[in-house]
Amino acid sequence: MTEPLTLVAYEKLLPGTQLVNRLQDLGYRVQTLNDGAGLLEQARREKPMLVIVDVGLQNDRMIAAIGALRQSPDTAHIPVIAIADAHDAKSQEAARAAGAKLVVNETAVLVHLSQFLEQALQLD
Repeated sequence: MTEPLTLVAYEKLLPGTQLVNRLQDLGYRVQTLNDGAGLLEQARREKPMLVIVDVGLQNDRMIAAIGALRQSPDTAHIPVIAIADAHDAKSQEAARAAGAKLVVNETAVLVHLSQFLEQALQLD
């Protein structure tokens, strides 16, 4: 059986690596990016089941990458989980407005990853 693919875009090494390891432990193949610029093209090419984007340090570029995914007919169906600082309501709202299905904080995503994955992958 083929492992489902998740694209993960992050800039902060430690939480990003922890997230990748957790996803692999749950049976996902993971491809990473450290910039939002190539996210749309990689999603078109690789056809992931899910995309996880850390909107932290590159806020504007990552939010724009989420919006581009949602606006493209080739990738609009792919659920996006955005990771935003728990105290940054502006980033959280911007990620939702761009089209993230879920917006979670860095600590919660590692602790509750399997529940967030189930929630993001539910058909509407």
